[in-house]
Amino acid sequence: MNKLYIPLLGLFLLQSCSSDLLNTSPESTKVTANFYQDEAQLEQGVNAVYASLQYNGEYQLAMLAIGEIPSDNTYDEVPANDSFTYGEFDFFTIQPNNSLLSSTWKDHYVGIQQANIVLNRIGGITMDQSRKNARTGEMKFLRALMYFNLVRIFGDVPLVTKETTDVNEYFGQGRTSAETVYNFIETELKASIDLLPATASQKGRVTKGAALGMLGKVLITRNKYAEALPYLQQVEPLGYSLLSDVTKIFDPTNKNNAEIIFDVQFTSGLNGNTEGSQAYQMFSPSGFVSGAKGHNLPTKEVYAIFGSGDSRRNAFVGLTPNGIPYSKKLVKTSDAVADGGSNVVVLRLADVYLLMAECYAKANDFTNSNLYLNKIKARAGVGLVNLMDQQKLLDEVALERRKELVGEGHRWFDLVRTGKAVSVMTTHFQNTPGYNTAVIKDFNLLMPVPQGQINTDPAIKQNPGY
Repeated sequence: MNKLYIPLLGLFLLQSCSSDLLNTSPESTKVTANFYQDEAQLEQGVNAVYASLQYNGEYQLAMLAIGEIPSDNTYDEVPANDSFTYGEFDFFTIQPNNSLLSSTWKDHYVGIQQANIVLNRIGGITMDQSRKNARTGEMKFLRALMYFNLVRIFGDVPLVTKETTDVNEYFGQGRTSAETVYNFIETELKASIDLLPATASQKGRVTKGAALGMLGKVLITRNKYAEALPYLQQVEPLGYSLLSDVTKIFDPTNKNNAEIIFDVQFTSGLNGNTEGSQAYQMFSPSGFVSGAKGHNLPTKEVYAIFGSGDSRRNAFVGLTPNGIPYSKKLVKTSDAVADGGSNVVVLRLADVYLLMAECYAKANDFTNSNLYLNKIKARAGVGLVNLMDQQKLLDEVALERRKELVGEGHRWFDLVRTGKAVSVMTTHFQNTPGYNTAVIKDFNLLMPVPQGQINTDPAIKQNPGY
């Protein structure tokens, strides 16, 4: 039987969690009607929301793959693996029954529902007010982040902002306009800024810097550059800094370093190898390690754009003995390749600097745009620029974003928000062997709504073109 994964899956069951990070390994289920009687139980609910970020449909696989494979940054080396699930994104033959998209919809709404439950119940829990504020801010941020992912991928999506106790309540309501969803995301992030602490009390928790940076990114996605800049400017003074050595940013022995603003925690070898990620196995070249699937590999084109003196080339992208590029941002941390210990970075200071450079360029403040752009270039050991033309600056910022953030799940969304996706990918297909049949059209800027959702509730309509 199909399940409607808006708020319906996980309505009544809540996974409680524990680990040395954020207690993110499911141990048991609780009936929510009889749960949340005290602070300890509430904390289990909070940790369950963090745990949802680890799901395949969120930051274990989906956000890395959907944010990269449709772009010119990565490709699917072995499309036949996993039933062409990843290859469909590479050639824009994406079907409404794509299992990764189904997981994306489902897993995000599971996390959203769990956040709704916590936010509904936290007011009645006796606990320290500062901690209550922090947990409220964390839940608002995570719920907004999940909606930001959904609206960028699918466009209009059902907006569910309260705990769902009657599964019939949302049947027949269809999808909420993207404009309304974005307005909600902005409101939630603005509210979370004042609730969150500047410093995380525990590895992986959301902080004020994460809310400020993510709000800036949301506003830029909506072309609100002037409004975004003041939020982005507040991030660095909270204590973040670029690491001088780019090889240390994604070093699994140097997690949660000074450059990381928010990341999703994964650890190898815990709780029966359930805390690790499949990403290293799925996104490594076929034959490179045992069981590797060859999905989401850096293209030879993106490897070639790094100059020989660019320290990021060998730090971020490696080459197999056969000359196949692979991401060094994911690391083999144990003998169990499906139990990877690399955290998935959602936001880091280099991303914020480049967003600031883009905002300054849009405002024709070329001095500051060059300043923040050159912070990234100087760290990479490449030539600095002094560009006094808006378009040239924007193009240079886009190029640096492509190089600096390769493999982190941003390139596709950058191409879409800047209106370049169709032209860039058409050129990429024309210039890349093996893509003579690949075509991107305007409707491909949004992914298809999972067919299972439409089958369950016909009020949820498919995106045009699919």
